[in-house]
Amino acid sequence: MTASRARIDALDAHIIGLVQERMAVSAVIQEQRISSGGRRVSLAREMEILGQYRDALGKPGTTLAMTLLELCRGRV
Repeated sequence: MTASRARIDALDAHIIGLVQERMAVSAVIQEQRISSGGRRVSLAREMEILGQYRDALGKPGTTLAMTLLELCRGRV
């Protein structure tokens, strides 16, 4: 069990790193959108992302995607 818990800890650290990377990339995209006269958030794109997570993970996937979107763009 100790090895499995260590593996979970390693996976969690990797997931956190990926979320932080996603946040940084999202910030760049938002800056580019605003610079070109667009809105900070693309609701159509967010709906696509929600659908991907829902299709892959079911209803909890939608909740996970909403949390990721909020972390990456802040509240709208």
